[in-house]
Amino acid sequence: MYALKNKVQLIGNLGNAPEVKTLESGKKMARFSVATSENYRNAKGEKVTETQWHNLVAWGKVAEIVEKFLTKGKEVAIEGKLINRSYNDKEGNKKYITEIQVNELLLLGAKSSEA
Repeated sequence: MYALKNKVQLIGNLGNAPEVKTLESGKKMARFSVATSENYRNAKGEKVTETQWHNLVAWGKVAEIVEKFLTKGKEVAIEGKLINRSYNDKEGNKKYITEIQVNELLLLGAKSSEA
């Protein structure tokens, strides 16, 4: 059970094209967002779709895969861990961010004709 302490698994669609940067060290970093949706019926019997957005970051080889294969709308399965961090904005206010650091990535959906 030790391996399950901080593990996140999601299947969803990319909200936009990944933002990929190459750091001075040569290591790549990719940031992207994934939407997950759940459907249910409310008390009136109406179908409701609830969408959650998740911020993700990938490093190294995983970031290279993200850069090469992921585009807006692409369906992916990811596994990673939750990361909490903070920074000070331009006005000096402390901001907090929760994101998922991607360890594994699986492309889903139909194969595209562009490959």
